[in-house]
Amino acid sequence: MPVFSLAAEVMKWNLYSFITSCFLFLFYRWKNWWIRGILSLAMISGFFLIIYLGSFMLMLLVLSIQVKCYHEIITIGYRVYHSYDLPWFRSLSWYFLLCVNYFFYGETVADYFATFVQRREQLQFLIRYHRFISFALYLAGFCMFVLSLVKKHYRLQFYMFAWTHVTLLITVTQSHLVIQNLFEGMIWFLVPISSVICNDITAYIFGFFFGRTPLIKLSPKKTWEGFIGGFFSTVVFGFIFSYFLAQHQYFVCPVEYNSETNRFVTECEPSELFQMKKYSVPPLLQAVLGWETVNMYPFQMHSFALSTFASLIGPFGGFFASGFKRAFKIKDFADTIPGHGGIMDRFDCQYLMATFVHVYITSFIRGPNPSKLLKQLLILQPEQQLSVYKTLKSHLVEKGILQPSLRG
Repeated sequence: MPVFSLAAEVMKWNLYSFITSCFLFLFYRWKNWWIRGILSLAMISGFFLIIYLGSFMLMLLVLSIQVKCYHEIITIGYRVYHSYDLPWFRSLSWYFLLCVNYFFYGETVADYFATFVQRREQLQFLIRYHRFISFALYLAGFCMFVLSLVKKHYRLQFYMFAWTHVTLLITVTQSHLVIQNLFEGMIWFLVPISSVICNDITAYIFGFFFGRTPLIKLSPKKTWEGFIGGFFSTVVFGFIFSYFLAQHQYFVCPVEYNSETNRFVTECEPSELFQMKKYSVPPLLQAVLGWETVNMYPFQMHSFALSTFASLIGPFGGFFASGFKRAFKIKDFADTIPGHGGIMDRFDCQYLMATFVHVYITSFIRGPNPSKLLKQLLILQPEQQLSVYKTLKSHLVEKGILQPSLRG
């Protein structure tokens, strides 16, 4: 009996150890998933709140993210090259950031707030000579850098000078394009960004549950199953999400500044992109779907291009970031968000997406903008406005749109 009792105790202890090991295995396997999931929902909820608050808050969000991403990349440079003792370099890095932001945001003000600037003499001077002022500010920083050169640190200082300028190119230039996209209509901001987020989440989920085949050595956790699952999920999401956004002026109208109310407005007659149209279904799909025609917004066709880029090319921004981190032997850009790493770890694909959307809009979407042209005309001198009027009138008469006898 004692032998059997001892054997029973051993079996009980082994069973207990097995259950405990399984529990710990599942706990640690799912712990990161829960952390990432909860924080992802929190960030998405905060993002929707900012959308509700309007375009200006979105611009502030973009600026905040830009500054934080710049800080994370520059900090890596400081740590890698041990450059804390370089004279003036930390100050100069932030000075160059201010200079470049002054240039880009000044261009935005001159482009979209012309009537507002026209009413204020101080701003007229700053806008008129904006590029000269921007260049002078940059030259001041350049001269300060040259004067700060120390014999024993020449190579290191030039390394960091190049590091700063590449970081400016990655963060400031791309965030400027994000804001340019936003001015075209909030839908051009939300669909691309949401597509990247959707692809990131669904690729992670598909990879977590079904991932077996490694995708790329730079990122060992990425799998073909996650990549393919993320692609199809993102295309479907982009198509459906675009359908709901295209129904509302708030999302489809270009963001404009109303100088009378001093507010951003999104009111307009929606363009043809956002008006429901009937399309013929290809013969091959008619047999499957049973439909000959389908009603949809033309923008939904463009959403295919945006979603495809977000899911097939966008991840390469993440692969690039993974290669960068491996080169400098770091796991994340920072530890700002538990389970996610730094802000740059979450937005490494967004910057690449912003450039694509801007190029896509200028290549296939954007045409002459009467509203912007009118703003430019209003800031001309009276004699210049009269000259434009006479030229336009003469042109319309020649085309037969106006009668020659019509008096202006």
